[in-house]
Amino acid sequence: MVKSRCGIVCEPAMCKEAWKVDCPGCVQMDKPFWGECDVKICCESKGLEHCGLCSDFPCDVLSKYSYSGDEHADDGARIEQCRLWANL
Repeated sequence: MVKSRCGIVCEPAMCKEAWKVDCPGCVQMDKPFWGECDVKICCESKGLEHCGLCSDFPCDVLSKYSYSGDEHADDGARIEQCRLWANL
């Protein structure tokens, strides 16, 4: 089941431990607890379940999140997960 727009595999236990919140994944919420998310906004504006279904995949917005160099970067893991979800 897809729980995020960007390809992060959300696990409730991980969210509970890391951020002390019960998070069902951004697909299941209107407004993420962490604030505004450009990836979520983009996917939802295009009516897409996740980025892997986009004709612009992988775009600069998703790549920025994956390779930004900050604590949220994952060296492309979320991009690969979107590929798996989309069977690309």
